[in-house]
Amino acid sequence: MLWTASQVLRKFSTSSNYYQNKLKLAIIGQSFFGQEVYSNLRKQGHKVVGVFTVPDKDGKADPLAVAAEKDGTPVFKFPRWRVKGKPIPEVVEAYKAVGAELNVMPFCSQFIPMNIIDDPKHGSIIYHPSILPLHRGASAINWTLIHGDKKAGFSVFWADDGLDTGPTLLQRECAVEPNDTVDTLYNRFLFPEGIKAMVESVQLIADGKAPRIPQSEEGATYEGIQKKSNAKVNMAQPAEAIHNWIRGHDKVPGATTVIDGQTVTLYGSSMLGGSAPAGQPLEIEGATQPGLVTKNGLVLYGTDGKALLVKNLQFEDGKMISAAKYFSSGESSSVELTDDEKKIAKEIRNIWKGILSNVPAVEDTTDFFKSGAASMDVVRLVEEVKQKCAGIQLQTEDVYMATTFQDFIQMFVRRLRGEDQEEELVIDYATKEINNMTLKMPYQCFINGNFEDAENGKVYDTINPTDGSVICKVAYASVGDVDRAVAAAKEAFYEGPWGRMNPRDRGTMLFRLADLMEEHQEELATIESIDSGAVYTLALKTHVGMSIQTFRYFAGWCDKIHGKTIPINQARPNRNLTFTKREPIGVCAIIIPWNYPLMMLAWKSAACLAAGNTLVLKPAQVTPLTALKFAELSAKAGIPKGVINILPGSGGMVGQRLSDHPDIRKLGFTGSTPIGKQIMKSCALSNLKKVSLELGGKSPLIIFSDCDMDKAVRMGMSSVYFNKGENCIAAGRLFVEESIHDEYISRVVEELKKMKIGDPLDRSTDHGPQNHKAHMDKLLEYCEVGLKEGATLVYGGKQVDRPGFFMEPTVFTGVEDHMFIAKEESFGPIMVVSKFKDGDVDGVLRRANDTEYGLASGVFTRDINKAMYVSERLDAGTVFVNTYNKTDVASPFGGFKQSGFGKDLGEDALLEYLKTKAITVEY
Repeated sequence: MLWTASQVLRKFSTSSNYYQNKLKLAIIGQSFFGQEVYSNLRKQGHKVVGVFTVPDKDGKADPLAVAAEKDGTPVFKFPRWRVKGKPIPEVVEAYKAVGAELNVMPFCSQFIPMNIIDDPKHGSIIYHPSILPLHRGASAINWTLIHGDKKAGFSVFWADDGLDTGPTLLQRECAVEPNDTVDTLYNRFLFPEGIKAMVESVQLIADGKAPRIPQSEEGATYEGIQKKSNAKVNMAQPAEAIHNWIRGHDKVPGATTVIDGQTVTLYGSSMLGGSAPAGQPLEIEGATQPGLVTKNGLVLYGTDGKALLVKNLQFEDGKMISAAKYFSSGESSSVELTDDEKKIAKEIRNIWKGILSNVPAVEDTTDFFKSGAASMDVVRLVEEVKQKCAGIQLQTEDVYMATTFQDFIQMFVRRLRGEDQEEELVIDYATKEINNMTLKMPYQCFINGNFEDAENGKVYDTINPTDGSVICKVAYASVGDVDRAVAAAKEAFYEGPWGRMNPRDRGTMLFRLADLMEEHQEELATIESIDSGAVYTLALKTHVGMSIQTFRYFAGWCDKIHGKTIPINQARPNRNLTFTKREPIGVCAIIIPWNYPLMMLAWKSAACLAAGNTLVLKPAQVTPLTALKFAELSAKAGIPKGVINILPGSGGMVGQRLSDHPDIRKLGFTGSTPIGKQIMKSCALSNLKKVSLELGGKSPLIIFSDCDMDKAVRMGMSSVYFNKGENCIAAGRLFVEESIHDEYISRVVEELKKMKIGDPLDRSTDHGPQNHKAHMDKLLEYCEVGLKEGATLVYGGKQVDRPGFFMEPTVFTGVEDHMFIAKEESFGPIMVVSKFKDGDVDGVLRRANDTEYGLASGVFTRDINKAMYVSERLDAGTVFVNTYNKTDVASPFGGFKQSGFGKDLGEDALLEYLKTKAITVEY
């Protein structure tokens, strides 16, 4: 049904009071609405004995099924309940077996037979999004708005054998706002209040207090389902009727009209008070007078002379634009020149004529480059124009964006008038006095070059792990925000300057961005420290320092991306030339983890941007702040609008929509293996996105008895405790040769006792807090499992007795291969040590490789032959020999097996964000 079009997940809770009377319920339906009704009924103590929902679609279960299966509730996914009008016996039998006392149908798209409806002791209740008997049928919300009703609402009614005709149990209503759409009405009232009403209705039935009020047939209406095919606007009616039609179809199925012979969908309608602003006429099919494209949008007129304003337009190819920009790429967007400006234009025409000496006359349509101009001519044109008009801001890029004389003059005049200047970036900061500075932290979504609140207005707290305090509230992006960000990235790639920019100019911008990051490195490191718990000195050197290096490295690659020529068999008597081109993929999604918030952003984004792509990035929900500060710096560096978009929020909503979105062509993810698998599945089912995954690890570190003991202890500790153990390549398991095992452990414990645990902003701190409380709790549980399985806890294993999320550095010995802690990653400061027999090189290699992961590995030995033998046989993407954690921006990084595929860093990373095109020419 159309009224479920807005899938913005909200969490609601009804009263926590438990009533005495409870029922056994069957939930029949689907959707997020059904999921929330189900969850809240269970919270109230009712027993859900069965959930009957639709089959999985494209391998994905309905949200109601997902919630029920997670709770262990029996779930039935019947494709249909009847065949040729008769109930299917097997389905009826399965239903009756659960023994429900009441059927609850929050939203159901299937036809349910009457013997199912009437079977329970209390029958069945259904939710309907209108004030019955008005608007019976499937498109009730649409018709509420189309008819211009002043009130909207919903009904919970007793199911009967009619079409939405059963007795009502409960009704609620609300006022319809002048510019409500299907989405806003559903999200503001019908969804949240409907959930509460369904729960209340069930309790009234349980308490024996539920009324059965017969519906009156007086005033009853029934309307059909609204589809795209019958959604065309009739322009020959009053303005308010046109407005109601448009908003009654916004967002689904979308009201359409015809402009210049093309079907266009209209969104964001509002009645226009007062006179329309100045604009350019636009013929609309069937309208009594032309529309008007203004700076605020498209003005449409009704037969009564009144006007409405449409904000956005969507074309048949799916491209959506601001209605105000309808003429932005056409000749009709020209400005009228004053007499003085005409004189300047004449002088500029002479400049063009002087450069394009081979052209008889410079016409308005003369193209600078098609007339033979080269790059030096561009510089000459810019400098001559600047010489004629002192103070004008003009760059070579402006010539490439306006190649005809007419377009150049239009651009020049707007620049002269100040109309073409970029709007100043407006940022609402969260500020904090800390670390001897005033932190200024953006906290909103960054979409199309602007910071803005989430579409639904939701926010969440981001927490300082040092003491558990709230740093600030951050926007909680919705599915709608994802769609807007992807649309902005798509437009920036296909229509904006980024896609047409010279690669070297793109590199210059990325160098500028790296410089700005360096200028703000102390601020970035401080934000990183309070948001992720990273020790400040490490944040400054690694989290931020390597991020800067990464952008500089890939900035240098921008003008070095190229294909190659390939000799092929000639098609005699003709000849052939075959060559390849490396091209950007398009709109890319990047989802990063919480352990290195800025560095993981840099590792993926720098390669993505250097290749010429645009991106939508989701930082980890618990560490969004450095990504949003990066967005601010990218705008200041001059990166065009829409190229970089940052969306804080949940992985389940934002990350899932990015995986599913049909306009995203590549997704890069760093995180856990289970989530990586889900992302890969979603990317395959949606549009076969290219995917690169850097996932979990259980990296083995083998320490032989002939090692440099001092170095092995120092580096072995770093392999585990670096960044509080929140390190994807951390040595998840140490294999220490038997003859040095006890000495090695003794030396490690001795060093651990010297380690200072404390405030990460204290320059003498060695070990800061874990990233967030849930992770610390998981680490404590990990230690408990290790003890239960028989491993020896030599040191640590407990939470530090102080505010915040501090975990003691921990050492386990006697770890056997079958144990949980020998197989699973802790992602924390826990050293897991096993012995191996002296001289048993092949044996320890077998044990080291006996894992489903293959991200990194290491070996310590003075014997170079042994080192090479072991490194060749370790099945991991990175092998460290007599060192650890030594990554570099020029060296590829990525794993094998269930640690993922694809590379970050180095030239290999560029290939993840490029596609190869082969071109064959015959001559």
